[in-house]
Amino acid sequence: MNNRSYTKPIPLSSEVQLSRRVCFEGKTICQRTVSELKDVIRTIKATDLTTIMDRHTKDENCRSIQTILAHVVSTGHNYIVEIRRKMGEDLKYYDKERLETPNKYRLALNSMFNYAVQLFEDYPGLAVEELDNQQKIMVRWGQLYDVEQLIEHAIVHVLRHRRQVERFLGKMA
Repeated sequence: MNNRSYTKPIPLSSEVQLSRRVCFEGKTICQRTVSELKDVIRTIKATDLTTIMDRHTKDENCRSIQTILAHVVSTGHNYIVEIRRKMGEDLKYYDKERLETPNKYRLALNSMFNYAVQLFEDYPGLAVEELDNQQKIMVRWGQLYDVEQLIEHAIVHVLRHRRQVERFLGKMA
């Protein structure tokens, strides 16, 4: 006879289930998106990082591959900082750091991804969907997001700049 008692698992609330689904799906998509950007920059020479490719843009973040990657890494961290601040953490925003080699950017992109994953590990029941605008996150540029929308925005941000890096590389070839 088995002496172990069986305890029926407590069903997860629909909010926790949604949080876990968004975490899993967001992690998978984000990981693929970051991996694709890392693949694009894998073969770049360090000297190509700093080549000014768009002298006419008013956006300082989009002049070279280096400025694009510095922007992607800092904003990727800062999207998570925004969520953590909403959760009550007193955090400063990440500054842009211009790195000297593609490999250093690959490591920085890994760090950015791991920082996002750590958010969901630290807050496993994080409410990701919010209909009440008063409870949404007001980001520095004035837009309101819930967690799910901000994570989706972060993923699309990486995709958009990956395509921009690819276009710059095409011009260099």
